Amino acid sequence: MYRPELHQQIIQFLQGQKIDPGGKDNLFFARFMANAPAIQALYAEIYGNHPGRDNWFQLLIQTITSAYSARSSELKESDAQKEAQGQWHLDSGITGMSLYVDRFCGNLNDLENKLDYFKNLGVNFLHLMPIFESPEGESDGGYAVSDFRKVDKRFGSIKDLRALQQKMREEDMYLMLDIVLNHTSHKHAWAEKAKAGDKVYQDYFYMYDNRYMPDQFESNMPEIFPESSPGSFTYDQATGKWVMTVFHHYQWDLNYTNPAVFIEMLDTIFFYANLGVDILRIDAPAFIWKQPGTSCQNLPQAHTLLRLIKQCVQVATPGMALLGEAIVAPKEIMKYFDTGIYTARECDFAYNATHMALQWDALATGDTRVMLAAQHEILQKPYGCSWITYTRCHDDIGLGYDDYMIRHAGFDPYEHRKFLKDYYSGARADSPATGALFSVNDKTGDARISGSLASLCGLEKAIQNRDEHAINTSMLKILLMQAHSFFIGGIPMLFYGDELGYTNDYSYLNDPGKAYDNRWMHRPVIDWNKNKKIEEAGTIEHRMFEGTKKLISIRRSLKMAGDYKNLTWLTPHNIHVAGFIRTMNTKKLYCLFNFSDKEAFITWFIFKEHGAAAAVLYDHWEEKEYQMGHDHQYLVMAPYTFLILEAR
Repeated sequence: MYRPELHQQIIQFLQGQKIDPGGKDNLFFARFMANAPAIQALYAEIYGNHPGRDNWFQLLIQTITSAYSARSSELKESDAQKEAQGQWHLDSGITGMSLYVDRFCGNLNDLENKLDYFKNLGVNFLHLMPIFESPEGESDGGYAVSDFRKVDKRFGSIKDLRALQQKMREEDMYLMLDIVLNHTSHKHAWAEKAKAGDKVYQDYFYMYDNRYMPDQFESNMPEIFPESSPGSFTYDQATGKWVMTVFHHYQWDLNYTNPAVFIEMLDTIFFYANLGVDILRIDAPAFIWKQPGTSCQNLPQAHTLLRLIKQCVQVATPGMALLGEAIVAPKEIMKYFDTGIYTARECDFAYNATHMALQWDALATGDTRVMLAAQHEILQKPYGCSWITYTRCHDDIGLGYDDYMIRHAGFDPYEHRKFLKDYYSGARADSPATGALFSVNDKTGDARISGSLASLCGLEKAIQNRDEHAINTSMLKILLMQAHSFFIGGIPMLFYGDELGYTNDYSYLNDPGKAYDNRWMHRPVIDWNKNKKIEEAGTIEHRMFEGTKKLISIRRSLKMAGDYKNLTWLTPHNIHVAGFIRTMNTKKLYCLFNFSDKEAFITWFIFKEHGAAAAVLYDHWEEKEYQMGHDHQYLVMAPYTFLILEAR
């Protein structure tokens, strides 16, 4: 909608900022004019009743303009190339890896020297786990940030980060960094000023003189870490106030009812954009708006803030996509892509955490019915947005998918989840997995699962037992899980070490700053002598690396493996097999995955349900052809195997 007063306000401001709307800055000006009504409307939804709303809105316009002005010509050119390409982030040619810089190789300079390793594997997108300053021993893995603009000395400096990004750009690699919008470290400058009694900065946080408001909040707020950090408020001795600390006592929640907080954090987002970040991972966006009488998660105002951020980014730094790290139920996750007039205009990416957990469900049970029951909700993702797909990440595995999905498969939800927790924590004698329960809530019985991909697939126990058959079986499981996440749609994100079959690393127990958090068992310290074994044929490292490399290569060669809302689930002719078809124009790609420890028999009719069947199917994984059989005949799949079949 054209709003002449708003447009005149922006034009008058730009005239004093050396912006050339009719010349070199024409695209920026056009984007600003196109998005300004949405920016104003979204801002008014949150801050329309704030007494300083007009002054803060003027500062918002200034922040957007300053971010664009500070953007390098190289990044502006990259913006233009991405816009010309269209939805660049949907392409099947992008494969990522998430890693802790220090545990992977040391520091940012060392990482720059490892780029050939990623090129060899086929990875062209790196997610660097938090690298900005955080207090040792109170860092929460880097998510308790004490300075959003200073690289922690353990990793190097901003100069080193810029050098790495420049080298990655030369190698056509993408970069993702985290921003923690929900909270800061209690040692951040804002928190330190608040502790010193500065009322301006006390208003950056939720701080109360007594327990009345904390009790109002906590009556409806679930505990995030009931074992290590019960409750959602911490008493601060310096001020004599209660501070909201939803995650850990050393992480102070930011108060977004204060527009100063929003402007500060938006400016930080632009700081990352102008470092050359291609995808910005917004940590814990579900928590950024708090309101008494609610769970303080997934509130409508949180979505309004994210929409506002997206429109501002689209104007100033359009080449940067946004990932909302919301690990919530399927119906809730769809809201982070947004609906209505803002469909596909909130977050560009979300983690497909539900499907990740459903893979582990299927692997433990050998039954894909729970997985299939969830897909009608997952498929509601709008075109233009995409998933980050993965089998493991730095975090635990939650089992938060809905009870009805479990009942649909004929299981009791409580008993089913108990089985999965026992299976992966090694409590069952018949389980090959070696994991542990994380964040156990004795009140509710809830718990999540820690453990590396390899250990949860049985490799750790198989190696300990020197059981060659079990070793081979575990590697089949690892590749099955990876293949499933690679071809389901979205950008596949490997977690470092998984490409080599790294098992649990228990060295974290010797570090007091980590020993309380068993998620560090699946965050290994990389042994580069071990990594050299990728060159030794027959070793576990060689077999896992080459298998992962081949999956990446296959996906890259198949355009229909991109995320173009082109996936249809196949009728489950066998409850042990998950299957879907990826299409593009007249091309078809059938993907079948046997999660059972037994042979699976699939009728050839499965390939005839969605249009005319091809005479020949080519399996890209085994590099062999299958002649189409008759309906009464069967395609036989060995245990824990998969087929990537292109119709020819």
